[in-house]
Amino acid sequence: MAIETEEFKGKNVLITGAGRGIGKRLALGFARLGARIALISRSKAELDLAHIEIEQAGGNALRIKADVSDPEQLILAVDRARVVLGGTPDILICAAVIPGPFGEFLSSSLQSWTEAMQVNLLGVVYSCRAVLPPMVEKRSGKIIILTCESDHAPKTNFSAYTTSKTAVVRFAEALAAEVLNHNVQVNCFDPGPAYTSFTDEIIRAEDRLDSRMVEAAKETRRTGGASPEAQMEHVAFLASERSNHITGKLIHVKDNWKQLTHTTLRPDTFTLRRVGK
Repeated sequence: MAIETEEFKGKNVLITGAGRGIGKRLALGFARLGARIALISRSKAELDLAHIEIEQAGGNALRIKADVSDPEQLILAVDRARVVLGGTPDILICAAVIPGPFGEFLSSSLQSWTEAMQVNLLGVVYSCRAVLPPMVEKRSGKIIILTCESDHAPKTNFSAYTTSKTAVVRFAEALAAEVLNHNVQVNCFDPGPAYTSFTDEIIRAEDRLDSRMVEAAKETRRTGGASPEAQMEHVAFLASERSNHITGKLIHVKDNWKQLTHTTLRPDTFTLRRVGK
């Protein structure tokens, strides 16, 4: 991978949704680069498994059981990470996500719809609120929020997920502008299709979802989707000093991050405002 391997040694990386899927994949990647990892998940079993995999890869990590939909738990999680890891989180990666209800809006329970918003949107808001004060005080920080197809046409019978993930992008744009002068960069990253338990959930719900979406999920299961190396390269770039000039953007795994290293971007480039252009 074309990553500066020394850059992340000793850095404190806090990852929500780190017990499985892309969150765990990124935790493993940063651990291999020498970062100190704080794993956050509401599943102890998944935390333990992720911790074992990181240890087998030669790294170490702190396990913190917390629910991102509870702001008090996140504040305590960040405080614990600061004490155990010995410093402010340098990088926050928001990867916690749930699919929400599969089905028409009018036939979906409001409870399941609201839960998706609590985890996918407010979970990001609470995570940022917990890490930003020490980042602002230190005048240094990187926040990377995972999203998915937020700049694409909406999918039918998938409204809670698509609404929450699109709202997250707009939140990142607004937050990036507010903390710009504090040298904290906030960006979204679309990792593209990746085979996770989420993929299987979509396939199992094929009778309720857009057929194109289900076929894409089946193709992802067959091929594995976007390469883990490409995903890690993009996130490492956004977490590095080389991307200090990039904030409030939505970067896709298919975008050429190497070209972005020395590029001055227009205000509307790589944002939701490119929809329909």
